[in-house]
Parts: sequence; C-alpha cells; structure tokens
Amino acid sequence: MDSHPIAHVAEDGRTQPLYDHLIGVAQRAEKMAAEFECSEWGYLTGLWHDLGKYSRDFQRYIRATNDPEAHVEGSKPGRVDHSTAGALYALERLKTAGRILAYPVAGHHAGLADWESDRSGNAALSQRLKHPELLHTAREGGIAPDILDRSLPKEPPKPGADPALWIRLLFSCVVDADFLDTEAFLEPDKAASRGQYPRLSDLLPVFSEYMWKKQADAPDTKVNRIRAAILSRCIDRAAGPPGIYTLTVPTGGGKTLSSMAFALHHALKHNKHRIIYVIPYTSIIEQTADQFRAIFGDAVIEHQSNLDVSDPAKDNARSRLACENWDAPVVVTTSVQFFESLFASRTSRCRKLHNIVNSVVVLDEAQLLPPEFLTPILHILRELQKNYGLTLLLSTATQPALTPQPAFEFEGLPNTEEIVADPAALHDQLKRVDITIPQRWDEPRSWEDLAAELSQHPSVLCIVNRRDDCRALWAKMPAGTFHLSALMCGAHRSAKIGDIKDQLKRGIPTRVISTQLVEAGVDVDFPVVYRALAGLDSIAQAAGRCNREGLLDKGKVVVFTPPSEIPPGHLRQAAQIGQRLMAQSCADILAPDRFESFFKEFYWLQGPRRLDKHEIQADLKMSDDFRCSFRSAAEKFHLIDESGQAPVIVTYGEGADLIRQLEQGKPERWLLRRLQRYVVNLPRYVHGRLVAEGAVREVHPGMYVQGREALYDEALGFRPDKSIDYEADELVC
Repeated sequence: MDSHPIAHVAEDGRTQPLYDHLIGVAQRAEKMAAEFECSEWGYLTGLWHDLGKYSRDFQRYIRATNDPEAHVEGSKPGRVDHSTAGALYALERLKTAGRILAYPVAGHHAGLADWESDRSGNAALSQRLKHPELLHTAREGGIAPDILDRSLPKEPPKPGADPALWIRLLFSCVVDADFLDTEAFLEPDKAASRGQYPRLSDLLPVFSEYMWKKQADAPDTKVNRIRAAILSRCIDRAAGPPGIYTLTVPTGGGKTLSSMAFALHHALKHNKHRIIYVIPYTSIIEQTADQFRAIFGDAVIEHQSNLDVSDPAKDNARSRLACENWDAPVVVTTSVQFFESLFASRTSRCRKLHNIVNSVVVLDEAQLLPPEFLTPILHILRELQKNYGLTLLLSTATQPALTPQPAFEFEGLPNTEEIVADPAALHDQLKRVDITIPQRWDEPRSWEDLAAELSQHPSVLCIVNRRDDCRALWAKMPAGTFHLSALMCGAHRSAKIGDIKDQLKRGIPTRVISTQLVEAGVDVDFPVVYRALAGLDSIAQAAGRCNREGLLDKGKVVVFTPPSEIPPGHLRQAAQIGQRLMAQSCADILAPDRFESFFKEFYWLQGPRRLDKHEIQADLKMSDDFRCSFRSAAEKFHLIDESGQAPVIVTYGEGADLIRQLEQGKPERWLLRRLQRYVVNLPRYVHGRLVAEGAVREVHPGMYVQGREALYDEALGFRPDKSIDYEADELVC
C-alpha cells in the first residue's frame, strides 16, 4: 500500500493527500469560526475530523473501490468509521472538555448525536466513544506529528454563551469546510461557480436608485406619503446600535421595502455580512423574493422546499450552491427552513448556520411564531443577538407581546427598540376600513345566507378557517368565483392568485373564497372583505386585504360567526380571545394596544410549559460534563406537524409530465425539487383510503402520485371525494 494516506479519489483517478485535506478543512473552519471569535477551536475541529482515515482499513477500502463516495460514512458494505477516531483523540487531549469537540467531529457525516438516548442506541455519542481501537488503528497508519501535536486553544469556547448553540455553530463550520474542501478537489468547476456575489455596499446605490424611481413614479396620495415617511424613518434608525428592533406598520404601509432599507443601511453601518429575510408562508416567499430580485438581481437566493428550479431566472448553478450554505448577500427563506435549521442535527441542514453569524435577520409577520416552540425560538434569538453579532428586526402590523414578563416566567426579547415613533398615530393615519362585528356571536351565519350576501358585491373576498368550509361556501357562489385553499398545489395557488390580481388591476368584478393562506403577504386589494371569527391578529391581516391602496374613503370588513366549529388548538383559543376583545367596548378594535392584550392572554397566561410544549430546552440543556441531546431536540422541533399528513403529487399543469419522468427513472434531486410545486398534503386516513382504492399510487418508496384524473379539479384542487370517479378514457379497455 502507498505510504502516503489519501482522503479522496476523483473519478479521473486523481488522489487527494489526507494531510492536505485536514489542513485545508482546518484553515477553512478556522476562518469561519473566527466570525464568532473561536478560530482556534474551528482549526482544531477541522484538523482532527478525519483522523480515522489514517487507518489501514480505510486506506485499503478507498484505494480498492471505484466509488467516488468512498469517503462518506454509511451502511454500504466496506465503508469504514473514520470520524470516531478524531472524537476519541479530542477526549485524550482535552479530557472531559473534549466532548465539546467530539460532537462535531464524530457527527460530521452522521449528524450531531445525543450523548445518551434509548432511541439512539449505538448511534449515541457515549456508545461510539467506547471503541478506543478506532484511534489505535488510526495511529498505526502514521498520523503526521504536527496533526496530533497541535497546541490547544488558550481561551475557553465563548464563556457565558449557550454551549449547545456554540457546538452547533462549530459543527456548521467544520461541515461546510469539509464540503468545500472536498468539492474543490473532486469538482473544481463546481467550486469555481461559488461566490462571486456583489458586496452589500454595492447593493445600496442600486436599492436607493430603485426607491427613488418608485417614489417618483407613485401618485401623490396620502398612503404613498406615509410610506415615504416610514421608509425615511427606517433609514434614519438604521444607524442605531446592533440589537433587537421592531417595525410596527399597518398592512399596506410598505413594510417589505422599508424593512429592507433598514437592514441594508444597518448592515453597512455595522459591517454585517448578509441580510436574511424570513417569511412565514411558502405561498408568499416567491412574491417577496421576486420583488428583491427585481432590485438586486442575482445577489438574492430564495431557499425553500418549493423552489421551482425549472425557472432559470430564479435558480441556476450558483444559486443552488448558495442555498446549501447561504453565502449570498441576500437570503430569502421560510420560517420553517430558518428555525428548523437552527435546531437541526443533520449536516445538510446545519451547514449554513455559521453564515447566520454577524447578519441582519428580518422576521416578517413575527406574530406567526408558533406558541408551542416560542421559548426555544426566543432563547436562540437572544443568544444569536447577544453572542454572535445578530441584529434582529421583527416586522408586522400586529406586533406580538414579546417583552419580558417576569410574573409569567416569560423571558421574551429584552431591550427591543421600536422604529416607528408612534405606532398608534400611524395606525390612525393608515386606517382604511370600517369593521362590523356580529350583534350576537352565538348566532352563526348559514353558508346559503352568507353566499347570498357575498353575491351582492361585485368584488369581495371571504376568508374562512377550514378547507371544507371554503369548498362548501364556494359551491353556493355564482359561477366565476375563485377558490383558494391548501388542497390546491403550490403551482395552482400561484396561478390563481396571479389571475385574481390581474382581474382586480383591470377592474373586473372578482369574488374569492379562501382559507387564511391569503392573509399574510398576498397584496390583493378588495373593497369588501368578510372574515370568519378568528384571532385578533387574523382579523387585522384580513383587513389588510381591504382598501389596501386607500383608493376608497373606507373599505368594509365584516366579521361573522361561521356555521362550523373553529378547528381546535391555537386557532380556537385565538378566536375565543379575539371574540372577547372585540366584544369589549372600544373606539378601534384593531388599535396597537389591543394586540398587546391579545398576545398577553395568548402567550403569557398559558404558562411557560405551553411555550415549550415538546421540552426542547430540556434536551439542549448542557450538563456540567457536556451531556446533551441534539438529535432528540431536532426530531421534536418541527414547526409544521406533518405526522398527521401525507403528500400526494398531483397532475396539475406540468405535474403530469414530471410524474411520468418520476415513474420512468430514479427520483433524482432536481426532479424532486420541481415536484414540490405539485404536492398536496392530505390527512393520513384519507391518504390511506385512496391508496387502498388504487386512486393514489406509490411509484417509489414513500412517493405517492395521483392515479385518477378526476381527483384533481381546475377550480378546487384535490378532490378526495372523486376517488371512485373515472374519466371516459380511463374506462376504455
């Protein structure tokens, strides 16, 4: 066997010396960890991450196989554990403190593990460290002395910081450094495609020119004058120190561009590296990303599971690479992608985390943070702001009450600064609707009665709480009424929203029945909006779709009690609180102080246990001897509970052709990403019934497709009730 150990073998037969790989990863990780003043720890983690590759077993395997993925650990026969040796060496050099390096070193392929867990078994870190022979065999392979004898860090890692987050960030550094160094050797052309983005300083004059033209072309209306004042205020306040800011602006006040103005000016003032714009719904991320791309071009990446890579204007080789580690100057992503990555244990999700350090993060529609995860979310935001250079901006029309409340054991977000001088006065200036509430909340409206009333309005939007309510009401409306719900795939919803906007713009009468998916960020403008009873924040969001541009003296918003029950859980609790507040006598039920009362009851009075329902904080609480449960926390932290849902790929539009490609070949990554736009999630009991009936087919393990044409309707989306219906050509033998 060649006496020079290797780390990788390229398809063309080239080999990368193991020593070069370890030094290369160490230097990259050192530079990344320097952003949070832990460069020595980053270097050491990168230096020791692949010590196990010195073993003769690994060297025999990598030289004998033609597998370009031979360096990846896994269950494939012959593959060798090469990551535990470095973790064992960290323990040898640092004793118990070596465990903090053992987590990222041992996990750089398999992900961060639990120290000990009944579910983890032999995958638990404590179990993996019971194999000292792995370090012994690596030493026998002749590890270079300067690799082993590297001096230890002089300073402890981030004193006073949460060690669990620090380890995840260090893990992110070594994982990304390992990916990048390996890519530079195996795929140099791909590596050369990375980066080359403009700096934030290059984007400011582009943004300023865009806003100047936008304001110059806008008509001189009251709403536009207020928008200009909000923009100016955001630019002025951007000079303030890094910290946590709130931007409380009523819907239609230009929050998106004003918050970007704050983020851009603040980033340049304080040398921040990037702007991360976090949006709650996939249904509106494309709209926001498109708006920013119109200004900044390729400097923007859009990272969401529903990214349609068939559109070259939105996705190219460089943007796909940037989605892996968020190295672009402007990132637009979803709340699910952002927060689940911060609590993840897998390498692919954690790889980007170090690029959140020293950035400006804008949380759009901040009131939609899920209550059952609120404590761990706010904890990690506080940590990022205090110890990792993050500036946070919470942007919404309905600011949640997130200030600390010691009486309720609610730590919240301390020392927040509001950008708007007087949110109450701004609310009064932008008040564009009158709201009507029922005289009797206990008298529901029938769908027939409601449909008759809605039909009297040429253009009207009605928002209900449930998908079946949406369908039931739509069925009683006149022909041509639009339907919007999550039973329509993403591509279908986007097309329908585009049609609705086009009709409204051209003054064509437009009636829409929708679930709440239309409430946040979808910039439609109706003269009349009806809203089924819901939380006060939802009522305000619905009102934001009414008289949005202020073209009428006052728009009309009607709140009604629906004939069906409000779904249990948060929606029902919010509706009950909202009903009580709306029933109280007050001048304006949507005034900013009303939302403080609403969220006070919705968050604080429920008690601290409800705000960490899954006990994430307990899993991530690091013991004195560095025991932690990273994987368990990651498995629990899912903002969208998909346990009761199962996906079906539908035949809408391009979906039919993509399904044929899926059936004829392997489920390649590019194809799966395109198919995300054609997925509908169904309750598992419905999904199971359709599979049993043959109406839904499994084409690859865990991948189900629509099997009968009648199941998908151009107006309504997926129709489970049509499972026994066949199109005429399906009955031809």
